[in-house]
Amino acid sequence: MTSSEVLSMYENIAGLTNQMAAAARIGDTSRLSSLEAQCATEASATSTGVPALAGAQRLRKIDLLKQILANDREIRDLTDPWMNNIPGMARQ
Repeated sequence: MTSSEVLSMYENIAGLTNQMAAAARIGDTSRLSSLEAQCATEASATSTGVPALAGAQRLRKIDLLKQILANDREIRDLTDPWMNNIPGMARQ
């Protein structure tokens, strides 16, 4: 995986998590689930390892990771109440 491919992957994941947050905001669980599957497929590329980045590329990756984490937090904040209302699905 090249450094350009690494950044492209993280940009795609950031975009998907942004769409997931938007779906969670409007309560579109079907869209959220579909996007979650796409995100998991995209993220599976990291299991083979990614090269270390330096300089501006490293800073861009860090920025993308911060976006992904912020989106994840928003998604969890929005979906935890739904999950807690489904028997057997309460999150810890």
